[in-house]
Amino acid sequence: MPGLGTKVLYELLYTQPKKLIVLTGCSIVSTFVAQAAKMWNLVVLAYGSSSPALSNRDRFPTFFRTHPSATLHNPTRVKIFERFKWKRIATIQETQEVFTSTVEDLEERVKTAGIEVAVRQNFLTDPTNAVRNLKRQDARIIVGVFYEDMARRVFCQAYKEKLYGRKYVWFIIGWYPNNWYKVKDESINCTSDQLKEALEGHITTEAVILHQENTVTFSNMTAQTFKQRLDAVLNVPDTSQVGGYPEAPLAYDAVWALALALNKTAERLAERGLNIEEFNYSNSEITHEIYSAMNSTRFLGVSGNVAFSSQGDRIAWTKIEQMTNGTYHTLGFYDQNSDNLTWLNTEKWIDDHPPPDRTMQKPILRVVSLGLFLSMCGLSVVGIIAGVVCLIFNIFNSQRRCIAYSQPHVNSIVVLGCILCLVCVFLLGLDGRFVPEELYPLVCQLRAWLLSIGFSLGYGGMFSKIWAVHRLTTSRQKDKKDVKHCELFLVLIIILTIDLIILTTWQVIDPMYRDLEIFDLEPSPTTEHDIMLKPYLEHCHSHNNSIWLGVIFGHKGILLLFGIFLSYETRSVKLKQVNDSRFVGMSIYNVVVLCVITVPIVLIIKSQQDASFAFVALAIILCSFLSMGLIFGPKFIEILRNPKRSAHEIRSLTESVVGKEEEERHQKLLTENEQLKKQIAEMETRVRDLNLQLQVKMRKRVNLTTQGHNSNSTSELPANTVNSLEPPSIRTPDRYAISTDCYSDSGVHTSSTIVKSPRYSPTDHAV
Repeated sequence: MPGLGTKVLYELLYTQPKKLIVLTGCSIVSTFVAQAAKMWNLVVLAYGSSSPALSNRDRFPTFFRTHPSATLHNPTRVKIFERFKWKRIATIQETQEVFTSTVEDLEERVKTAGIEVAVRQNFLTDPTNAVRNLKRQDARIIVGVFYEDMARRVFCQAYKEKLYGRKYVWFIIGWYPNNWYKVKDESINCTSDQLKEALEGHITTEAVILHQENTVTFSNMTAQTFKQRLDAVLNVPDTSQVGGYPEAPLAYDAVWALALALNKTAERLAERGLNIEEFNYSNSEITHEIYSAMNSTRFLGVSGNVAFSSQGDRIAWTKIEQMTNGTYHTLGFYDQNSDNLTWLNTEKWIDDHPPPDRTMQKPILRVVSLGLFLSMCGLSVVGIIAGVVCLIFNIFNSQRRCIAYSQPHVNSIVVLGCILCLVCVFLLGLDGRFVPEELYPLVCQLRAWLLSIGFSLGYGGMFSKIWAVHRLTTSRQKDKKDVKHCELFLVLIIILTIDLIILTTWQVIDPMYRDLEIFDLEPSPTTEHDIMLKPYLEHCHSHNNSIWLGVIFGHKGILLLFGIFLSYETRSVKLKQVNDSRFVGMSIYNVVVLCVITVPIVLIIKSQQDASFAFVALAIILCSFLSMGLIFGPKFIEILRNPKRSAHEIRSLTESVVGKEEEERHQKLLTENEQLKKQIAEMETRVRDLNLQLQVKMRKRVNLTTQGHNSNSTSELPANTVNSLEPPSIRTPDRYAISTDCYSDSGVHTSSTIVKSPRYSPTDHAV
C-alpha cells in the first residue's frame, strides 16, 4: 500500500493540471506521501491517519489531518484510570509505528499521573505469547492497540487464556466497525460468540467523528442528515461492512477544510496581486499562504468542530464506550482542551463495582492461637502461685532442720528465677493482636531481659549449690570448710554480671526492632472481590541478631555443660550443709535436657508461631515446675510428716548452724580413731610374727629330742612329755569396737569404728 500510494503521487505530479493540495487516507500511505510532498511544496491533508508520528513537524512540515491523532486517546484513558483509581496498567501492541508511538506517549502521560505500567507486551503477527505473559504477570487493566484483524486474534487468545471477565478491563481502539468481531476470519479458531464473551465489558475510546448535537453545520445540514444521506447513497443493509464508513464524516469535512483554505489563500494572494493559478512546485510563497490558511481554518463540520493544532493535528473530543451484551453503549465524552470529562454513569460491571487493578493483597498478621495462649498463661499462673507458696513455705520454716541445711536463701532465689521465667510466657505470646507496632520493640527487650535474668537466677542458684558440693567433696580433708553464703552469692553475682553486660551492650549498640517475615500469598476463604491474603509474622530482630544470640547461647551453654558435669561428679554425695544436692542435680539434668531439645527445634520452626510458642512456653513451665518440685517437694513431705517443731530440733539446729566447736571436737575424735586403728593393726601384725617364730622353734626342739632317744635306745618319752613341749597358747588382746555414725567437718557422711585395746607387751607370751 505505501508503494502504491507513492506511485500514484508521482503520476499526479507529472500529469496536468498542477496539484495544490494532496488528500490522503490511512497513516501508512500518509507517512510516505507527506515525506515526499514537501519536496514539491505540496500541502497534504489526511482524513484517516491517526499515527502519532505524523505530528512531527520536522519530518512532515506541510501535513494536516481531520482525523485526530491516536495520542488523543491517551489523555482520555488517563482520565478514566484516575476516575476508577487504577494505579497499575498493562499494554499490548502490534508492532507498527503508529501503535509504538501511541504506547510511548501513553507511558509518559501515566508516569506523570503516578500510574505504573507494570507489563509491556508486543507482537508482530502472533499474540499468543504476549497474551500468556499478561495472564502470568497478573495484568488486570489492559490497554491494547492493534488493527482490527489483530484484535480478533488477541481476543481469541484471551478467551483461551480466560483473560476476561469480572477481574479484567480491556481498553481498545474505538474506530473498528460495530460488528467487527463477527467478521469471518480464517486466521483464528474462535467463534463470534466466544469473541463476544471475551469482549464483554471492554471499553473503547475514539475521536468524536459525528457531531453529537442536532445543530446545522457549516455545510447547511445536521450530522444526522449527513448520515441519512450517506446511508441512502450506499444503500446496503450493514454499513459496518463498508470500508472506511466510520471515517466518512472526517473525509467530508476534510474536503470542506480544503475548499475553505483555498478560498482564503486566493483572497490573500489577490490582495498582493497574485493568482493561485500561478502556483508551481518550486513556488514556496504560495505554499506558505496555503499552509497559513489551512492552519487558521475553523468551522463546525458534520464531525464536530474542525480546527488544527500547531502540529497539524485535529482538535476533537473523545467518546468513551463500553460493550454490553455485544452492543456498544456511550459512557461519556472528554474534551482535552478544557480537561472536562462528561460522565454519564452508565457503566456496568459484573460484580457491580469496577475490578481492582491488581489482585487485592490483604495483609493478615499470623498470631498465636488464643486458646493456646490462654492455656499456657493459665499454666504459668499456676506455676507463679506455686512459686509464691514455696517462698512462703521457705520463709516460715527456715528454722526447720531440712530447710536450713538446704541453703534456704539460695532456694528463694531459684524460686524467684522460676517466677520471672513464667512471667516471660505472657510476653512471648504478646503480638500485634495485643501490642501496637510502636511498642513491640519494648516487648522484645522485656522478653530478652526477663528470660535471661530469670534463667540466671533459677539455674544459677542450683549451679551455685552443686558447685559448693563439688568443691567440698573434692578438697582435702584438712582443707574442708563449711559452706559460706557469700561464696554461693558470689557465683550468682558473677553469672548475673555477665548477663547484664551482654544485655546492656546488646540494647545500647544494636537494639531490637520489629521485623516482619512475609509469606507467600494465600487464597482468601471467601472469593469475593478477588482478594489474596498476604500473611506476615512479627519477629524480634536486630541487625546482628545471630551474633548476639550466639553470645547468649554460648554463655548459657557453658553453664549448662558445667552444671551437668558437676551434677554427675557429685551424684552419690550427701552433705549436711546442702542436704538436697541430689535433687538439685536432678533439676539440672532436667533443665539441660529441655534446653538442648527446645532451642534447636524453636530455631527451625520459628516461622510457625503456634508451634514455636508452645515449645518455648512448655519448656519454661516444665523447667520451673520440675525445679521447684524437686527442691521443695521432699521438704513439704518431711514437714507434713513431722509438723511439730521441737525445742531440741531448734536448739541442735541452732548449735549446728552457729557453733563450730562441736564440729572441731568431732573431727579430732575421728583423727584419733584413725591413729588407734593403725596402731592396733601394727601390733596384731607383730603378734602374728612372734607366734609363728615360737611355733617353728618348738617343732625344732621336738625333732631333736626324738632323734636323741632313737640313737641312745632310751625308753620312749611319756606322752605328756611331748604335749608339754607344745608352746603355750598365745592370747590375743581383748578388743572391742564402738561403731559411730557421724559427719566430718565438711559435712561428708562417714561411718567409722573406734577400736580400743588393753595395753600388753609381747614378752607376756615369751617361752
